[in-house]
Amino acid sequence: MGDSAAIDLRRFLLPGDRIVIGQACGEPATLIEALIEQGHEVGGLSAFISTSFSGLFTPETAKSFRLSSMGAMGSLRAMSKAHELDVVPCHVGQIAPMITSGDMACDVALIQVSPADADGNHSLGLISDYVQAAVAAARVVIAEVNDQVPYTFGETIPASAIDYAVYVSRPPVEVRSAPITDTDMAMAQHAAAFIGDGAVIQMGIGAVPEVMLRLLRDRRDLGVHSGMVGDGLVDLIDAGAVTNARKRIDAGVSIAGALIGTRRLYDFAHQNPQLRMCNTAYTHEAAVMAQLDDLVTINSALEVDLTGQINAEQSGAAYLGGTGGQLDFVRGGARSPGGHAIIALPATAKRGTISRITTRLSGPVTTPRSDVDVIVTEFGSAQLRGQSLAERTKRLIAIAHPDFQEELSREAHVIQQRGY
Repeated sequence: MGDSAAIDLRRFLLPGDRIVIGQACGEPATLIEALIEQGHEVGGLSAFISTSFSGLFTPETAKSFRLSSMGAMGSLRAMSKAHELDVVPCHVGQIAPMITSGDMACDVALIQVSPADADGNHSLGLISDYVQAAVAAARVVIAEVNDQVPYTFGETIPASAIDYAVYVSRPPVEVRSAPITDTDMAMAQHAAAFIGDGAVIQMGIGAVPEVMLRLLRDRRDLGVHSGMVGDGLVDLIDAGAVTNARKRIDAGVSIAGALIGTRRLYDFAHQNPQLRMCNTAYTHEAAVMAQLDDLVTINSALEVDLTGQINAEQSGAAYLGGTGGQLDFVRGGARSPGGHAIIALPATAKRGTISRITTRLSGPVTTPRSDVDVIVTEFGSAQLRGQSLAERTKRLIAIAHPDFQEELSREAHVIQQRGY
């Protein structure tokens, strides 16, 4: 285990420093613990992390610095609920460019890496996305070298780029599968109908992606190009469903920016040439996705209005999600030859008392209606691309919960009469 008490970050931090931290399962837990313990002795610190699953950041522990993120995802939701999280509205693909330009300041980078290879290069292991940009911009780079982090091919950091290395041996953050409900199964079945042999898939984490991957085991020559992958990737490869054989680019290789799963996934990824980790300039780049035929992207939302606008961030006064890479992948899937962009969400919330298909969003527009392709609930799928606003209302009401369809139809009457 790492000993955070033995790491004196005060040697490197200056009052007012802006810190960028590796996210998700790439969180440098020992360094975060040291920051929590010592930050108050420096003063004026702020830190940015895109998502967090470690549970280390709580309103009680993060008193010695101001924490910001692109959203309230993972264990950051408690921080948001306590009004202790500053939300930076941005797409995940924008973070690295903002660090490079200085729009998002990075004085200190706290990262987690694998042990170095024979050439002295550390793999970024479980997370790539904006880490390279943070390393290049930071005055000080502090790396947690964890011998339980897999060496993955793709992004590497030379030892010379690290100012201070902390050697630890501790299990990386793990994210286990969510419980699966009948609603999840129904949504996954409707979404899976859009994925044929040879398709390239992108999906996030959660119960619906988990079920979908189970349903795709009978497919052949699937490809993977995704901002993140979970344990389900291993299942599909073991089943022979994922080969990446038909991809016009990166043939034979699954592309990912983050590994978010358990030890099973991490062991699979270690020194495995079938997987390549890339930063967001590749995973989320429109010009890259344009070279992928039959790209099908699957993402989630909090609510969708009757014209197709998507809110994946805020429900009333509660900030619950984030922009993430949704818009990048919605555009990528919708514009891919033969591809689709699917947004999957349950038809209701709060035990069936609220319709998630609504006349007006209760939060911001994460993805505009001009980019939306397919909406899926447990009641079916609505293909919206190329459809008029009036027709969209009809298709969305058809996949709303039956208890709300009459009310939604009354609200949709104005749109259907005037055409907008």
